[in-house]
Amino acid sequence: MRGSLPLAAGMTLAACSIAATAVPASAQTVHRPAITAPADEPMAVPKGYRKVWSDEFDRPGLPDPAKWTWDTSRNKIGWHNEERQYYAAKRLENVRVENGHLIIEARKERLSEKPDFGGQDYASGKIITRGLGDFTYGFIEVRAKLPCGRGIWPAIWMLASDDSAGWPAMGEIDIMEHVGWDPGRVHGTVHTKAYNHVANTQKGSSRMVADACSAFHTYQLDWNADRILIGIDGRAHMRFDNEHKGDPATWPFATPEYLILNVAVGGWGGQMGIDDAAFPAKMEVDYVRVWQKK
Repeated sequence: MRGSLPLAAGMTLAACSIAATAVPASAQTVHRPAITAPADEPMAVPKGYRKVWSDEFDRPGLPDPAKWTWDTSRNKIGWHNEERQYYAAKRLENVRVENGHLIIEARKERLSEKPDFGGQDYASGKIITRGLGDFTYGFIEVRAKLPCGRGIWPAIWMLASDDSAGWPAMGEIDIMEHVGWDPGRVHGTVHTKAYNHVANTQKGSSRMVADACSAFHTYQLDWNADRILIGIDGRAHMRFDNEHKGDPATWPFATPEYLILNVAVGGWGGQMGIDDAAFPAKMEVDYVRVWQKK
């Protein structure tokens, strides 16, 4: 999800199923990470693992406070990557559980009455497990249906619980990112001090999932001391190996990380502009499950 620094420039525009206003070619700046860590191998919960944490979203209302908290830390000063959203806390219009699903909904609205309002034209939600679900290694699976629309940027990702090293040295694992101007292309990426998008050295891959915005799919991470696999529906499309040099610049992934679910507006998702007709835009999550070695 790109921790804290500007996005790099990238490639060309893909066709979008949602009508978009044309942007002059000279004004187009489109970021699409290069495929630098491809894989094509099966993924499944490893033998000998047990489920240690989950949310099945079977309790209507706000997310379970024993499992999730809210990240509103940059509302006043603005979010990284030139994102345009205000992240509301404990507001059902933006984050709620209903009909067995978690809903994170981005809306075009200004919440100017909020004391930490930073002038944003959009409101959305960002929930995290920090301090409530922090994990070192394991198999993580999130079943979700993604929002489309030019300007929309949903993500399922992880950051180090100890952020003292700063980004990107702390380590970031992006299990799923999707930008609405490129519907169906799902990205998996890792960022470290040595490998990150600012230096254009990030390690990642992508896979086309034609119905990502109309059907549920399982987005998966298999993380152990030797490597990280990121995949979809039981098939890995990205692999990042530990070089075993004992260098945290290349492998900062030996310490706990927490889960993050959010729907951003703008940033990478807004590099072709924002289509206000795309709102409200919802990411629906059926479950989040974590297994670890017994």
